[in-house]
Amino acid sequence: MKKTDKSALIKELSEKINEYSHFYVADTLGLNASQTSDLRRACFKEDVKMMVVKNTLFQLALEKSDKQVEGMEEAFKGTSAVLFCNTGNVPAKLIKEFRKATELPVLKGAYVEESVYMGSDQLETLSTIKSKEELLGDVIGLLQSPAKNVISALQSGGTKIHGILQTLSEKE
Repeated sequence: MKKTDKSALIKELSEKINEYSHFYVADTLGLNASQTSDLRRACFKEDVKMMVVKNTLFQLALEKSDKQVEGMEEAFKGTSAVLFCNTGNVPAKLIKEFRKATELPVLKGAYVEESVYMGSDQLETLSTIKSKEELLGDVIGLLQSPAKNVISALQSGGTKIHGILQTLSEKE
């Protein structure tokens, strides 16, 4: 590969890293062509961009990107497929679902919600992680809950008082 081609590829990869909020590094070595196609289709359906890259080129692209990713050096050994996404837990769920049929792909590392996760044992943690939008929704729901309870109590109290007054007026 020519030096100009490498620099163009590094630039493209660093743009991808900046474009997407999260990325996963997985080992797909051992998947046959059919399984690889199935994985790519599943990624496409879930809006996950999957790329097989050279480790050194991806590390250079990481250095040129805006993200501060430290501690992922171990993930860049052997064959690496990178899964880019904007929702942090989608690739973990995808990998977990895909591993029901086969032992691959193996998660080597992930950069999710500005944190680094290393090793295949982190897959369960990553699949249950909530995105910022989900957490904001939970907080808003918790903040609305007391107000909803007060309004509900006031509304139900009004109908009870009305019912009591109507019963009392009918007795006389």
